[in-house]
Amino acid sequence: MEKRIFLSPPDMCGEELRYVNKAFDANWIAPAGPDIDAFEKEICALTGASHAVALASGTAALHLSLIVNNAGPSDDIYCSSFTFAGSAFPITYTGAHPVFIDSESNSWNMDPELLEKAVTDSIANKRTPKAVIVVHLYGQCANLDAIQCVCKKYNLLLIEDAAESLGAICGNVQTGTIGDFGIYSFNGNKIITTSGGGMIVGHNRELLDKIRYLSTQAREPFPYYHHTTIGYNYRMSNVSAAIGRGQLTSLESKVEKRRSIYEYYQKSLNGYNGITVMPRDTFGKANCWLTCITIDKSSSLTPDIVRLALEKENIESRPLWKPMHLQPIFANCKSFTNGVSEDLFDRGLCLPSGSSLSSDDLERIVEVVRGLTPQPPLRKR
Repeated sequence: MEKRIFLSPPDMCGEELRYVNKAFDANWIAPAGPDIDAFEKEICALTGASHAVALASGTAALHLSLIVNNAGPSDDIYCSSFTFAGSAFPITYTGAHPVFIDSESNSWNMDPELLEKAVTDSIANKRTPKAVIVVHLYGQCANLDAIQCVCKKYNLLLIEDAAESLGAICGNVQTGTIGDFGIYSFNGNKIITTSGGGMIVGHNRELLDKIRYLSTQAREPFPYYHHTTIGYNYRMSNVSAAIGRGQLTSLESKVEKRRSIYEYYQKSLNGYNGITVMPRDTFGKANCWLTCITIDKSSSLTPDIVRLALEKENIESRPLWKPMHLQPIFANCKSFTNGVSEDLFDRGLCLPSGSSLSSDDLERIVEVVRGLTPQPPLRKR
């Protein structure tokens, strides 16, 4: 069998080992160390954020962003429905109530009109509108201009879940730096990785310092362990940060490669037997973390037919996110829907999009998909 093609595997550029070896040589193996500070500064320099805190995961970053803003049981927090569960779970950690918002069809991201409808519903039911967690899905920019207008109108905290969109531009700035907080993920499948880890960025130094404090078990500055606040073991390790620093040196080339992969699929598959490659958003410039397709219901293909055919050839693909409002764990949560995310889930598939894909790999993927049905007849001249 031919080699396995993964959906979005780590892509190591070679610089990572140099940074890690320096950490080993200096014996900075314990969680704390100079690479953490350096990685935070480098993320700020890249994104334009004022402050950053390196953490154990993007989920931890979301959790702490809600904690420092005193989210609790009386609060409603509005979250993109079409996303991974890690965007929504932290809301429940605080005791607040998730309210799920469906997508616009042009970007697949949060629909601002539905968001405002949800906020006015909370107010009518004497709930406290607290915060919005908007996801830049698959590296596509959300409609932040319109979402910001809603947040300002109702005094809502705006948190950008940019876990999938590091390197994407919204307007003329990096995603993650427009709201009150932005979070990034460095999980193994993301555009750069620290093996596991995340980062929170923002412009309010006092709140970012509080997040740093809480993430290190809320230890007070005493020669012994002294605690006045519940803390969390959420800090990134120095070795992970060293990997991230090495990865960051090749971020630009990784983004450009993923954009070229999107273009290849667009050219090779768009319009073939009911296949449509996901739209490019009009709110910025996506990093194309994953390229996805949808398949018309009139087609002889289905997402599962394509997925299983690819798997038979040792190629990984994956259905689109199952919306949060369809998840059993959130069955009792409010949602404001328009059918967009459910339709995308029914008809969509993520194709391999890793920046280490070769041209031969891409040809192999496309050949499998195009080989599933006969070629359309040539039109006679």
